[in-house]
Amino acid sequence: MSLSVEAASECRRADTLPFTDGPHCEADRRQEEFLPALAHALRNPLASIRSAVQIMRMSESDRATASAACTMIERQLTHLVQFIDELLDVSRLTHGKLDLRRARVDLATVLQIAMEANRPLLESKQQHVKVEWPLQPLYVEADMTRLAQVFSNLLNNAAKYSDSQAVISVRAVREATCATVTIADPGIGIEPEMLALVFDQFAQADRSQGAHVGLGIGLTLVKRLVELHGGTVSAHSEGSGTGSSFSVRLALLDAMDVNTSLPAPTNTLGNAHPHARILIADDNRDAARSLALMLSMEGHEVRAAYDGVEALRIADEFRPQVALLDIGMPKLDGYETARRLRQRPGGESVLLFAQTGWGQEEDKQRARQAGFDSYLVKPLDPDTLNQLLSQTLESRQN
Repeated sequence: MSLSVEAASECRRADTLPFTDGPHCEADRRQEEFLPALAHALRNPLASIRSAVQIMRMSESDRATASAACTMIERQLTHLVQFIDELLDVSRLTHGKLDLRRARVDLATVLQIAMEANRPLLESKQQHVKVEWPLQPLYVEADMTRLAQVFSNLLNNAAKYSDSQAVISVRAVREATCATVTIADPGIGIEPEMLALVFDQFAQADRSQGAHVGLGIGLTLVKRLVELHGGTVSAHSEGSGTGSSFSVRLALLDAMDVNTSLPAPTNTLGNAHPHARILIADDNRDAARSLALMLSMEGHEVRAAYDGVEALRIADEFRPQVALLDIGMPKLDGYETARRLRQRPGGESVLLFAQTGWGQEEDKQRARQAGFDSYLVKPLDPDTLNQLLSQTLESRQN
């Protein structure tokens, strides 16, 4: 994330750059504290994952204990993925590369999505959410995913910084042409000197907060996403130990102009999905083998390769229907492997999925140009992958 230029612009002296000796401005101090805080934020879930792996090794005959350890790993991996996504989102926002897909949405639906995303945390702490909502729907023009991310972050903070069995309040009110949604918690509160800084980047990267140390990116993301929607967000607290509240204010659409009909929900759970010959290519052998094992357990016939040249050799004899190609492979990268696969007999019909840790729009554009059908960012979500395979394979059969 290229943030040093922005931080340097806040400094009083033009020649003062972050991470150098001499007088530092406030932005420099926050950046210097960012890397230790980043390490802290990563080590916590990684420590849980390491412990869970050891538990699974020691409890091979105890299925209940192994299952609990597996759930722990899944939960911590979800946290890590969300954390990395937030870092990338802040970077995209900073460089003006995050676009909204606006549509008319009901704020109640957005809130429901945010609450579902935080259900595991709320249930683990036995916390309750009290919702006060007007009878009339509150429609806004928004990107539902991004707006749900706003409320999800605020709910997550409320739960994280409150004790077990706490009651978190969510209240929405209509104010003429605007709606205000306030999320309040009875948690640790915010010191007066920090209240004006809570939305600043790296503002929370402060070890004085002990167990509640953070990176100062979640609320930064909230503020910028709300502002992209033309709204405002504010914070209120009476100080340490008094709880806090965050209010999001957004312009309302005229309900008379809104088509309230919703598409019928679809349920694909339990439906049989078509099986396929799948080629996996990844120079990370553990990643390739684990993905191959998972897909084999789903009923697919799978082969694994560990570089682009081997992938082409296997493809010639295996004739895969689907190929999941890592981008950063030795000998031949994923882009060139995809191009050569397309040129082989029958290659035009192969479903090509790129899998990579790079997720910028220019990476996706390059993948499309190389002939990939879909672009998947690591770590791959099993449910998303299965759904994508089912949809694309069924569409090819019809």
